[in-house]
Amino acid sequence: MQPTGAIAPDPLLQRYLDFVRHEKRLAARSVTLYRENLTLLQALASESGVPLLQVQTAHVRRWVATLHARGRSARGLALVLSSWRGFYRWLVNSRQIAHNPVQDVHAPKAGRPLPKALPVDAAMQLADYQPPESGTAPPDWQQLRDALIVELLYGCGLRVAELVGLDAVAGPDARGWLDLQEGQAHVLGKGSKRRSVPLGRQAQLAAQAWLQQRAQLPAAQQEPALLIGRGGKRLSAASVWQRLRKRAQQAGLDTPVHPHMLRHSYASHLLQSSGDLRAVQELLGHANISTTQVYTRLDFQHLARIYDAAHPRAHKKQD
Repeated sequence: MQPTGAIAPDPLLQRYLDFVRHEKRLAARSVTLYRENLTLLQALASESGVPLLQVQTAHVRRWVATLHARGRSARGLALVLSSWRGFYRWLVNSRQIAHNPVQDVHAPKAGRPLPKALPVDAAMQLADYQPPESGTAPPDWQQLRDALIVELLYGCGLRVAELVGLDAVAGPDARGWLDLQEGQAHVLGKGSKRRSVPLGRQAQLAAQAWLQQRAQLPAAQQEPALLIGRGGKRLSAASVWQRLRKRAQQAGLDTPVHPHMLRHSYASHLLQSSGDLRAVQELLGHANISTTQVYTRLDFQHLARIYDAAHPRAHKKQD
């Protein structure tokens, strides 16, 4: 959504593009993006009757508002401003203008997308799924392993990297392990920070069932990983994604499920029940509580839907 109409390329812009191509050695794709954004600048300046060397901050702010009204995203505007800012910085450095009019202009803040979480009943449907008795069903050991995957992602809020990093037994070299006696999962999180989270009853039962089955797999005897694939090697994060998506389809869920969605669901459902943001922050291993606060927005949306559906004052009476 940029101004239309044929405009002869400004020689000043072409010199700057030559500069970023040869002096700064930007990639061809970056140069193309610069050209598009600077052509947009030229078109906006032409519409306003302002020569490029006489552009002021007020002009830039007005053009940003215009582009935003035309549908440019906050991220797209940030990229546009970056190109413009570089162009005018070059003009300042080459003493063609005294001040960079884009220096103090910033794109609108992008709205932080809400994490996707499953409704409680869908999460329970996934966790409680049992395959039908069939000769085409996957081997029992895979089902036991996949059930534990769901319990650790949804029941403990683990990241997928923390999940696949778990070892079958504790040891000096173990990144993480399950302590079934104490009912805890010890994991190595982001920034090499260790934390412990409670293992719920269902997670403990799933772990016991899997460990019993795992002990009977010959390929697993030399592999320390808790979760293993068909070859007896540590399960990869990509394999967890695939297995989880397949299990969600088998369980009849309409939503494609990925590991972090279950972590989001864990946090959201826990916060809905407890209201204790600090506790949820600690359980998730967030270094900053602002990261955890996004779940309060999810919680509010949940409460708002309940209000709209159930409260007698939620809707105006129909005449």
